[in-house]
Amino acid sequence: MVDNLNILKNLSLAEQLARVARLWKSAADQELAPLGLTQSRWVALWKLQRLGDNISQKALADALEIELGSLMRTLKLLEEQNLIERHCCSYDKRARIVRLTDDGKAILKQIEEKVLHVRRCLLSNIDEAELSQLSQTLEKIAHNAQENLNQPE
Repeated sequence: MVDNLNILKNLSLAEQLARVARLWKSAADQELAPLGLTQSRWVALWKLQRLGDNISQKALADALEIELGSLMRTLKLLEEQNLIERHCCSYDKRARIVRLTDDGKAILKQIEEKVLHVRRCLLSNIDEAELSQLSQTLEKIAHNAQENLNQPE
């Protein structure tokens, strides 16, 4: 345990953030594995629900901050699990619309319960003020990173 703490102290902030993200992802994946969902699948379902369902594949990819090509395999697998349906857009035949099926909506309730359970476990012993400060700090870092990416070279 002491060795782990010493290692953490020597990690850069970026390494700490990446480590926490990996651990959180692993905890969520472990909790959601019995549902037959990988992280990419449950996150796609979660985002689809949050965006209001019936959106284009491109809009979903943009919201997930991934390339459309990367999303296509995930959508194919979700469709095979009968969790989503895809159809051509009525006003733009090039676009494909994604919507949740009844099975998809049902599994999202289970996903929500499990994700909230993981969140409660990982954030136990951390008070609201600490979480609020962390959230604000992460938003500032994200903003700064975005600004840096948008600067011309």
